[in-house]
Amino acid sequence: MAAVIDRVSSSKPSVSFRRLPRIQDPPTVVHDAKFLVRYLDLVSRYHQHLHDLLASMPPGSVHALVVDVLSIDVLDVTGKLGIPVYTFFPVSASVLAACVQVSSIRVQVDGGQQSSLQGLGDTPLLLHGVPPVPASHLSSEMLEHPSSEAYKAIMNMMRRIQEAKGILVNTFASLEHRAVEALSDPRCLPTMPSLYCVGPLVAEHGEATERHECLAWLDEQPEHSVVFLCFGSVGTGNHSKAQLKEIANGLEKSGHRFLWVVRAPPHDDDPGKPLDPRADTDLDAILPEGFLDRTHGRGLVVKLWAPQVDVLHHRATGAFVTHCGWNSVLEGITAGVPMICWPLYAEQKMNMVLMVVEYGVGVEMVGWKQGLVKAEEVEAKIRLVMESEEGEKLRAQVMAQKEAAAMAWKDDGSSRAAFGEFLLDTQAT
Repeated sequence: MAAVIDRVSSSKPSVSFRRLPRIQDPPTVVHDAKFLVRYLDLVSRYHQHLHDLLASMPPGSVHALVVDVLSIDVLDVTGKLGIPVYTFFPVSASVLAACVQVSSIRVQVDGGQQSSLQGLGDTPLLLHGVPPVPASHLSSEMLEHPSSEAYKAIMNMMRRIQEAKGILVNTFASLEHRAVEALSDPRCLPTMPSLYCVGPLVAEHGEATERHECLAWLDEQPEHSVVFLCFGSVGTGNHSKAQLKEIANGLEKSGHRFLWVVRAPPHDDDPGKPLDPRADTDLDAILPEGFLDRTHGRGLVVKLWAPQVDVLHHRATGAFVTHCGWNSVLEGITAGVPMICWPLYAEQKMNMVLMVVEYGVGVEMVGWKQGLVKAEEVEAKIRLVMESEEGEKLRAQVMAQKEAAAMAWKDDGSSRAAFGEFLLDTQAT
């Protein structure tokens, strides 16, 4: 975080930072089943510090406060100070449309009885503005019993965003026109605040002061010849040893060049032990024997992290195997790279449906549903994207979306106009 603050401060002198004091004895937040509840508890403990900061500023100097949707409860703070709040929704408008309709879906399904949606399994949910989504593809919190802390937390967020002055969404209108229209429809939510589609908000490529070694390797590869595999930046992207071996065998059998970001697998001998997403690993111990030698030259395995945006924008990259996190989806689209969709958690299953059905920029790796994607499917999906006519159609479609994304932030683009409208609205309050 310090590096990000330094970079923004040096490049954008009009942006200043205020640090809230650290709270005493902060709770430990790890990526497990109770992550959301613990995280919200952590955020709430900073409310008094935020109040003190805002109250210390000159009257009228704060026109508005923009907060991430996970911090929407700061409405309790700003309400006392008369400061309007706008919330930033970092994922898709389609996910937002689905989330605000969940409570009504449950009423339709069980007549208001206290049961979860988990029992619906893969039953398609028909939602305004969203393609049919299997109930099982909702986030795990939404599938919990209505009495659970996680379910209540999600529903509280969806209720409280209606109290905000507006919602900034990391998307562009032409990508999600159906969802955007639905969110202004009273059937979706009768009291929806103003919606501003201000995306795609993605990191600039080529910003790093030091060039990662994997980019030099990509420089030596032919155009659109490399399959890039990366599954996010948190521990949920750490595959099991069995899955890593299936991926390796599939890559080897495909015959295609690849750049693969690998993390240490979970503790198979102690599943309850917290996972360190940054733990180093012995590649020879977790990959098939001789794999690194046999694929030397046409494949590169990188531990822990690679500069994803730079890799996606490199001319050599021809396909992207992704966990379907929304940032990764937008980064793939803005780079014009067709995607192989392998969702892992949170809203990623819904994103996968959007990518395959709605946007036409990806193909599904269906084995994720069984908990183990076999080498044969890894090979087949890579060949489909890299060799087939269907793959060419995917590439053409994602290139069209790339152009649309670029247009959104041009002088007369929809996202630039939406952001300008947001700024005018904050000045009017």
